[in-house]
Amino acid sequence: MQVILLEKVANLGNLGDVVKVKDGYARNFLIPTKQARRATESAIKEFEARRAELEKVAAEKLSGARAQGDKLGGKTVKIAQKAGVDGRLFGSVTNQDIATALKGQGFDIAKAQVRLPNGPLKTVGEHPVTVALHTDVVVDLTVAVVPEAD
Repeated sequence: MQVILLEKVANLGNLGDVVKVKDGYARNFLIPTKQARRATESAIKEFEARRAELEKVAAEKLSGARAQGDKLGGKTVKIAQKAGVDGRLFGSVTNQDIATALKGQGFDIAKAQVRLPNGPLKTVGEHPVTVALHTDVVVDLTVAVVPEAD
């Protein structure tokens, strides 16, 4: 299916690109999340008329993500979990736990934005984590998992 991108999509294209994607990806993800539109003649004409407005919105999103990234970059988030004497956790620290801890510090981060390179954290200590605030803004931070005091 041919779609026209209404914003930058990672590994696919930039705003305004007409790309061919699988039907299910377009119907189930790109179109419902308003990241793309079916590329018909009328849709392309309408996009060209609204292009400046869409570029302005995309630039605002990017500048907002950069500002948030400047505040978030290099931070350390402390999360307490139950742990055994050998330093292994009973359970794990997931991207949801990290997003919740960041919300507690005043950052509006969705769990899908938190990227754990080696899966959930299962040991006590400091772990590097990346947060993708925008397709162009990726910030590194440290998660310090500490044993919970009984």
